[in-house]
Amino acid sequence: QVQLVESGGGLVQAGGSLRLSCAASGRTFSSYAMAWFRQAPGKEREFVAAITWSGVNTYYADSVKGRFTISRDNAKNTVYLQMNSLKPEDTAVYYCAGSSTWPRDRSYEYDYWGQGTQVTVSS
Repeated sequence: QVQLVESGGGLVQAGGSLRLSCAASGRTFSSYAMAWFRQAPGKEREFVAAITWSGVNTYYADSVKGRFTISRDNAKNTVYLQMNSLKPEDTAVYYCAGSSTWPRDRSYEYDYWGQGTQVTVSS
């Protein structure tokens, strides 16, 4: 069992930066692929970024490529999402998720989900 808790959300102006964190409980964190998804009001949840258990491989949605960076620190049981050059359309609740496989952007294959953290980007 893995429990995930996101933090780091907030209000930022367009062009600004935020770093989200996702702290995981459980001794098997280092064996899980991790990902970030987001959901804006009235929209479906969408994939943002994913990282393999080792951190060697990453995968990004086209909408965030070049602006967002996913990383992890297995010693701290934490995955991060560095968000730069933020745009109003990045406004959403951001969720981290974990999987024992490598689902990339397939949300239905992620086994564990956090409660989410709100990111609001003002224009």
